[in-house]
Amino acid sequence: YNATANIDNGTCDYAIGDLSQGGIIFYILQAGDIGYVAGQVHGLIAAPFDQSNAEWGCYGTAISGADGTAIGTGNQNTIDIEAGCTTAGTAADICANYTDGTYSDWFLPSKDELNEMYLNKAAIGGFASYVYWSSTEYSLSTSAWAQDFFDGYQINFSKDNYGVNVRAVRAF
Repeated sequence: YNATANIDNGTCDYAIGDLSQGGIIFYILQAGDIGYVAGQVHGLIAAPFDQSNAEWGCYGTAISGADGTAIGTGNQNTIDIEAGCTTAGTAADICANYTDGTYSDWFLPSKDELNEMYLNKAAIGGFASYVYWSSTEYSLSTSAWAQDFFDGYQINFSKDNYGVNVRAVRAF
């Protein structure tokens, strides 16, 4: 998908797989997406490499608000996780504290954002053929949504599973 925006009296083309603003574009917002504004180009950028393997965190604790699945909800999920789970080094904490040297507004993608990353994994590159965390809680206290980047299945994993990959994203 390509999109064009009028920026500073010129045009700026964005396409899936382009290097931009600290990472690689993997999604351009569509009509109906949260945050979509007609005539403006917005989207999502993946960090160019995995940040770590980590647990989702706070097994046994329900995180109020971390239930957004749609594109555009990952940032708020991450904010809610950080507020409700103060354990350092969790997947959301790693993303919230990630900086590429320029941008520091990274977050853990929602379930649907993570699926878009999977669908565009060839354009982004550098993914392991294993599971990645989303910021979407599944069972409130014991599991969260994750996605297997080998076969694309979205599954729920125990929040205390330390071996799950983490890839930060940011909105533009």
